[in-house]
Amino acid sequence: MNIRVVIQRAIEYSHGTALVALTALLVGCTGFAGTSPAPAAPTPATSAAPAPVPPPSGAAAVSPPAAPAVAAAPAPPAPPPVLPFDEAVLSAANNLLGKAQVAPAPPRHVVIIDPLIDGMTGAQSQATRAMGMKIVELIRKSYPQYDVQPFTSSNVARSPLVLVGTFTGVNKERKTEGQRESFRICLALADLKTGKLVSKGLAFANPDGVDTTPLKYFVDAPAWAEDPATLGYIRTCQGTRAGDPIHPMYIDRILAASMISEAIEAYDAGRYTDALALYETVLRAPAGSQLRTYTGLYLTNWRLGRRDAATKAFGQIVDQGLDSKRLGVKFLFRPGSAAFSTDSQPAAAPYPIWLNQIALQAGKRQSCLEIIGHTSPTGPEPLNERLSLRRAEYVKNQIERSEPSLSKRTIAGGVGSRESMVGNGKDDASDALDRRVEFKVIGC
Repeated sequence: MNIRVVIQRAIEYSHGTALVALTALLVGCTGFAGTSPAPAAPTPATSAAPAPVPPPSGAAAVSPPAAPAVAAAPAPPAPPPVLPFDEAVLSAANNLLGKAQVAPAPPRHVVIIDPLIDGMTGAQSQATRAMGMKIVELIRKSYPQYDVQPFTSSNVARSPLVLVGTFTGVNKERKTEGQRESFRICLALADLKTGKLVSKGLAFANPDGVDTTPLKYFVDAPAWAEDPATLGYIRTCQGTRAGDPIHPMYIDRILAASMISEAIEAYDAGRYTDALALYETVLRAPAGSQLRTYTGLYLTNWRLGRRDAATKAFGQIVDQGLDSKRLGVKFLFRPGSAAFSTDSQPAAAPYPIWLNQIALQAGKRQSCLEIIGHTSPTGPEPLNERLSLRRAEYVKNQIERSEPSLSKRTIAGGVGSRESMVGNGKDDASDALDRRVEFKVIGC
């Protein structure tokens, strides 16, 4: 064969192979998320590259170009290590403050700290209070560009930076279920002027020596429900990135939150008259009709001996919970028993008032209720499930005595410790919500 024909065929073969590789590369670049690359047009048989022709004797072999190497997907980043509590708090705070993207503001940026909370229950604890104090100390020592001010309504009105954070027990897979083995610290810095997050910080803390006892107001609180204000706080901190908007349920209620914070401090200090006045002021404010407000009204009125006002406030707590389809009430029982404990609440346990109000508010509705008992994880789970069912049946019978019409609209169930909110297994004030009785609104 003529040497020119051999060379020409080799060139055609080489060009055809390179064209296929180039086409594949271009298709990969244009395949954006949410779109599919257009299928390549079929190549006519007549345009197929000719079969390779062996070179004549003595000619150098012509090899097709090597296929481009495919880059390996990057490995996911390793999760942060579990650190001692103090180190974890400082690690998350330094990460948050050191990389915050904020515009220069002479002379300094005003920062307020909305008290940190438990990421499951929304409660403030000795641990979250200690975290807040450590962060304030760190800012004043190492970050002179920030000016920490109290969390008050007047400071909120200045549209400063606001720091929020959650402290959440997680298991060895770092999920909020089962036995908790460490704490996830999530911090977020938000700019009220722009309505966006400017930084995030994350760390994991060892539980050794950590005091998770709730503050007095949260220990005494009779019930838990999915409150929009608390949910907005948690969602602003968790599952977000720098640049994301502040959750609207939080930003719409932050002014009321600052007033509630002041009222909680007064209650914890035993200044019940002052606390009551503050809660009454919050109730008249925009977005003041919150679970924390009605809880404060109930607690302060009860402490001041105003039983009628306390009863009305507890009814409003029940209404809030039933509106959200889920209300957990801290009926505390004797260990291993379905009988109420007589040493569970400040002063005399007001369980008859609670039961009557639950029956009254539920009786006004046409929906049905599933009454679910819960236990802490202490002991064998089969026993916990039977005990939780007995407790739910006991409460069901009590509210049906007050409102007989509910007998056809309620069912009882027990889940043992499978749905624990705290999961530390301490069986004390820190995990009282794990032994709650829950009322879930269901269809009939």
